[in-house]
Amino acid sequence: MENQTFSMDILQLEGLKVSPESSIPAFVLLLLIYIFIMVSNIGLVFLIFMDSSLHEPMYLLFCNMSINDAFGATTVIPRLLSDVFIPSTERYIHYIDCAIQAFCGHFHGGTSYTVLIIMAFDRYVAICNPLRYATIMTNRMVVTLSLLAWGVTFVLVAIAIGLSVRLSRCRRAIFNPFCDNPSLFKLSCENVAINHIYGLITAMGTMSASLCAVLITYLRIAIVCLSSKNKALNSKALQTCATHLVVYIILLVSGCIIIILHRFPNVSDKRKLASVLFHVVPPSMNAVIYGLQIKAVRQKIMIIFQKNKTELK
Repeated sequence: MENQTFSMDILQLEGLKVSPESSIPAFVLLLLIYIFIMVSNIGLVFLIFMDSSLHEPMYLLFCNMSINDAFGATTVIPRLLSDVFIPSTERYIHYIDCAIQAFCGHFHGGTSYTVLIIMAFDRYVAICNPLRYATIMTNRMVVTLSLLAWGVTFVLVAIAIGLSVRLSRCRRAIFNPFCDNPSLFKLSCENVAINHIYGLITAMGTMSASLCAVLITYLRIAIVCLSSKNKALNSKALQTCATHLVVYIILLVSGCIIIILHRFPNVSDKRKLASVLFHVVPPSMNAVIYGLQIKAVRQKIMIIFQKNKTELK
């Protein structure tokens, strides 16, 4: 029987499972990763906004991804860092804070897919309809696509969290490194079939929609490139698309692993690790992949480094 002296609004959070001797290395590693994620993503957004030559739809749409990655990392990592040195039996979180963290975590995950959809649309128009690109991808269109990417996810996640917080609670233990929607509705002794169904439909629906959009887009782009005799254009198109595809594959694999492992309770520890990595690996790699692979961004970064190096001399 759970200790009834605690309010049901105060939940016990499992957090990151590390041994006392591993707590310092884990803290340092997570802190360095978090700093890297924030510096690389916010730095890239700052570079794009400050340099007028990078004020193109492709780069402005990419800012959505960098902002979302910084947001997702901030949702999870600081809480993990604060709990590393606290015994697992003494890690507590208020129910409201838990619900907010769950919302933000799923909001980050869903937006990651919707942002990649609008980025795929941008590449489709640029390569398959280059003469109309400037008239289609206006600043207004960029803003509209960005609002859609964030807005659709906001509504879907708000409904999912709303279905969970409406439930009464009979438990107060979160068996996860951080709060998420399944953790919330598992606190209830009521029938949560609707939560399972809605969560699975929205998760698989978002991933399937993004997969279909990316596949159709890149099949069309591949056809255009194969039929075109402009080698320079094809090379540029393939380089940009390959970068986008690598980012998408990393995200898709990370999301699929979590969904698959959720179906197997006997591998819960691996699923917990995968859920943490989802908020760590893609955010730490996306800015690097785009920053190094896209020539215009890479050149701007090199100019900044060379300028700083000259000033130091």
